[in-house]
Amino acid sequence: MSTTEPTPTLGSHLQRAALPTVVSIVSVVGSIGASQNQDDRRPADWFMVVLLLIGSVSLYWLRTRPVAVLWATALSTLTYMLMQYPYGPVIFTFVIAVFSTIRAGHRVAGWAAIAALYLGHVLGRLILGINEQGVYQVLLLGTCFVVLGFLAELFRGHRDRVAAANQTRREEELRRAGEERLRIAQELHDVVAHHISLINVQASTALHLVDRQPEQAGPALSAIKDASKEALVELRSIVGILRQTDESAPRQPVAGLERLEHLVTRTSRAGLEVHTIVHGDPRPLPTGLDRAAFRIIQESLTNIVRHAKATAATVRIQYGEETLVLQVDDDGSSLTGPPDEGNGIIGMRERATALGGTLTANRTPTGGLRIVAQLPL
Repeated sequence: MSTTEPTPTLGSHLQRAALPTVVSIVSVVGSIGASQNQDDRRPADWFMVVLLLIGSVSLYWLRTRPVAVLWATALSTLTYMLMQYPYGPVIFTFVIAVFSTIRAGHRVAGWAAIAALYLGHVLGRLILGINEQGVYQVLLLGTCFVVLGFLAELFRGHRDRVAAANQTRREEELRRAGEERLRIAQELHDVVAHHISLINVQASTALHLVDRQPEQAGPALSAIKDASKEALVELRSIVGILRQTDESAPRQPVAGLERLEHLVTRTSRAGLEVHTIVHGDPRPLPTGLDRAAFRIIQESLTNIVRHAKATAATVRIQYGEETLVLQVDDDGSSLTGPPDEGNGIIGMRERATALGGTLTANRTPTGGLRIVAQLPL
């Protein structure tokens, strides 16, 4: 897939031309002014102005071609210095180009240009016989160039750290958004799948009884009404949480193991006899763990109602010192091998994994399904 770059506007051209314009004026005016008090240097002429403009005008392309601009400024600055034009702001263009090039990540080119300008200046003076500068001045010039390079590196390092921090923040935001989408998907799946499964079973029962035993269809229709009402309440709770703009607590109570008895009663009305066995001392659990435990049991029972040819299920909860163990078995006999893992089992395993726990789904010796979740306390 190809993308086209936006067409530059007049405003963007003016913004890019601002820096070269200012530097050109400062360089030309400053150098001509400096020549008035430097009788020992070459007087200002048209070629000096050309050299100054080559470096300053090339800054117009600094964003798009930083390396080429860097070498253009280095060459024009070196020529200016070897021709012994007056000391002045000629070095400004090279400093700007070095900073921008190294900060943009072209470190080798930046340091190479610094070394080339310094060595070219020293060797050029030796070749041309310009020896008015002593060893001290030559070393001082080299030191200034090295300091210039290290300052540019500091700015580059700061830019890289800021970019890395921004990237980390964006990745963290994407990760949180992904986790939130997964959580919402799990909640919607658990709420909708459970209640719709119960409604489907009760609706089938009501259709079967309405013609033959209409007086017994009432409890099934009442169960459908209750299940649909609870589904609407939980869906409104989820939507209400999504609409909240702050971290305030949800207005509806969070589903937890304290609602297990209600879940068992509701599931029993769908024709599945549910037995509950609790080992250990029940105690309050963290909200996330409490909700995940309830949803795992709910989804397990929903799978039994929807898919298993079972009449009874057993829910075991074991409160350990470091682990909460959940086990849900059914008395079905239709499984002949490992169970197929659909969205329900995958969602339960994701809930357990998010808490640092595990979840397995295996066949019982009689052909039923056994769900075992181990959740750290």
